[in-house]
Amino acid sequence: MKRYWDAPVWIALGMLACVGIAGHAQTAPAARAQTMAEVLAASRPSDWHVLDPAYTLYLELASGRVVIELAPAFAPNHVANIEVLTREKYFDGLAFLRSQDNYVVQWGDPNGDDEKKRRSVGTAARTLKAEFSIPTGDKLKFTALPDRDGYAPQTGFSGDFPAARDPKSATAWLTHCYGTVGVGRDNDADSGGGTELYVVIGGARWLDRNITVAGRVVKGMELLSTLPRGTGALGFYENAEQDVPIESIRVAADVPVAERTNLEVLRTDTPTFMALIESRRNRHDDWYKVPAGYIDVCSVPIPVRTVGATKP
Repeated sequence: MKRYWDAPVWIALGMLACVGIAGHAQTAPAARAQTMAEVLAASRPSDWHVLDPAYTLYLELASGRVVIELAPAFAPNHVANIEVLTREKYFDGLAFLRSQDNYVVQWGDPNGDDEKKRRSVGTAARTLKAEFSIPTGDKLKFTALPDRDGYAPQTGFSGDFPAARDPKSATAWLTHCYGTVGVGRDNDADSGGGTELYVVIGGARWLDRNITVAGRVVKGMELLSTLPRGTGALGFYENAEQDVPIESIRVAADVPVAERTNLEVLRTDTPTFMALIESRRNRHDDWYKVPAGYIDVCSVPIPVRTVGATKP
């Protein structure tokens, strides 16, 4: 009789052991989260795209080249006007007139307010109707961040640009993050056209939907963020000797191929970019001890890399 009881007991014990093993497998620690470096190392060629030379500007300074990506999807009229100004060499020989610490650097015509002395805009327009935001529509791609934002109902990325949107008004706009290129204007919302441009070198989110954003710097920010700070009000230089000359600005498509800066940008509509966002929300690099579990739109980098032979 005892023999008959042993068999089911051992079978039961074996089943419990199997359940225990399975349960242990189900509760095993998850794989270690990736760092941003690991995310990029695992990226595929299809996760990147080549910067479009038709909407890329080369700003040439004595210290080097600044590469600017334009945003025709958000400011089509201003982008087109800026390209006309560029091709007609409006900016050549002008200068950076302002460098305000933790805010912006700005370039334009020193005589821009004097109708008799200011430079001609040629066939371009001097002013345009503001393009502060656009309708979201069905075709606008938007990779949303999971965290709340203080300046917009929702933030994320559209194309290569940090952006925001409001589902109630069905509008979207580009955000003023580090490297943003905006169009200077006076009090009238429609008083800008692209003859004066600025680059954000600090915090400026409060400018969102108040100024037309025409693009962003993708390479060469260190040449702008280190410009000498202006000593006048709002960081303007107080005399011409302080101005930082612009040698030229060119549309990349007009520059010989051998002289271009060939760049690829990480696409923001891919699982790889989502993994990059998470790697920055919860940093698991060895140095970090307390991951933040949060990130804002201006703290997510959009990686850019050089490809092939390129001009530095």
